[in-house]
Amino acid sequence: MKEQIKNIVEINDNYKSRLFSFVIQALILISVVTFSIETIPDLKPQTRYILKSIEVFCVIVFTIEYVLRIYVAENKKNFIFSFYGIIDFLAILPFYMSFGVDLRSLRALRFLRLFRILKLVRYNRAIDHFTKAMKIAKEEILLFLFITLILIYFSAVGIYYFENEAQPEHFASVFDSLWWAIITLTTVGYGDVYPITMGGRVFTFCILMIGLGIVAIPTGIISSALTKSIEKKQE
Repeated sequence: MKEQIKNIVEINDNYKSRLFSFVIQALILISVVTFSIETIPDLKPQTRYILKSIEVFCVIVFTIEYVLRIYVAENKKNFIFSFYGIIDFLAILPFYMSFGVDLRSLRALRFLRLFRILKLVRYNRAIDHFTKAMKIAKEEILLFLFITLILIYFSAVGIYYFENEAQPEHFASVFDSLWWAIITLTTVGYGDVYPITMGGRVFTFCILMIGLGIVAIPTGIISSALTKSIEKKQE
């Protein structure tokens, strides 16, 4: 019986497994839609009752799925603390935590229901390729993040010395300057904080040029890793 359940619950090339995965994916999407509808103000009590019933049904199915996956797992502890195990747990946690919890806390608990959409990762081959690509390029990505953090700090220190005297309200410390450094290096440029001194503007131009390169680097790393992942799959 355990083997039969495992062939259905885990992704296999058979009718029952495909049907099971389709039902779970459909319920995930339905759950996300109902979550969005619940945010509409002035809903009728009947509508809220229907949405609540759908939520209860989805949680029951997700709970059964979670229990079955633990049951068929060869190493139950590894599954529970794996990425998919944690996502499956977080998908049902808000519902059970809502019992006996102050109603004012429910808004935060509802937000956790968004973790259900991550359950789709298990059934999407494209996302699976992306996950493998991240593993292939993890060293390059970590190096990139480390260099980016250094550049952000360097930018914050630089703009602080250029703009502190001219704009003490915006650049009171290096910590205040970090916001400017982040939005400038990422080339977002909200315009809420900007330099007014000549030195600060020249420094900003240099940081923007660096930022344009920083935006392109992770794209190249991930696309190269995705190509490798697809080639391995084809082989």
